[in-house]
Amino acid sequence: MIGFLLKKTFFDLWDNALRLAVVNIGFAVSVLFFLLIHWILEIFAPIPSVVSAVIFFLGVLWCSAYLAATAMCVRKISDYASFGFNDFLDSLRSVWMCGIFYGIFVCISSIVFVFIIPFYLLLNSAAGLLIASFFFWTFAALITVFQYFFPVRARLSVKTTNIIKKCFLLFIDNPLFFIGTICLTLVIFIISMFTAFLLPGPAGILLFLDEALRLRLLKYDWLEQNAGSKYIPWKTVLNEDREKHGKRALNSLLFPWKN
Repeated sequence: MIGFLLKKTFFDLWDNALRLAVVNIGFAVSVLFFLLIHWILEIFAPIPSVVSAVIFFLGVLWCSAYLAATAMCVRKISDYASFGFNDFLDSLRSVWMCGIFYGIFVCISSIVFVFIIPFYLLLNSAAGLLIASFFFWTFAALITVFQYFFPVRARLSVKTTNIIKKCFLLFIDNPLFFIGTICLTLVIFIISMFTAFLLPGPAGILLFLDEALRLRLLKYDWLEQNAGSKYIPWKTVLNEDREKHGKRALNSLLFPWKN
């Protein structure tokens, strides 16, 4: 499954590179906008910490809403379709509240990793180390679980409480899968640094996660049709998707005139 997932993600990214790049540019502009506001305010006078915190908070909320809308759009690519500007606006209007919730989680996580964990480590005591470790691993686990927050919203649920529940249920049933995809997400993030996050970028990461979730959910369709089965014949399960994807090789992208 992982091999087909990587292959499908790569070709879908290639076929929709322009759309995803535009979305990534929009995200970058959003980040730069809030950084610019902070910089302009500091030109006139040193701004209080609380003002910086408010700007950061608002920036995270907006960027999270933006990513929630992006997840709704890249789902169409996973489903062998495409999206346009109006689709993005419609998605933004429908999922911005979901994005706000996730943004609050990001802000809390930032506080934990930037302030709380260092505070307890500076105590230089066994108790401080234990508490710092507890916070670190708790939020590391939550980040791993909620990596699929937006894809789950795009595919399975509307209510935020249901998204959280489904994320945990999927993680409990597929822990190694979640750990594997967050490691691959980190690799994609590092690759994106070399293109200034133009590609794959945030949109490419969300595309990968949506592709992963979509293919993983086929497992439950199979189990529903084959009650009692413990072995998942992925070659059979993915047969329809392989036919839709077709036989494509890297040479066909680099040397299209040879086809």
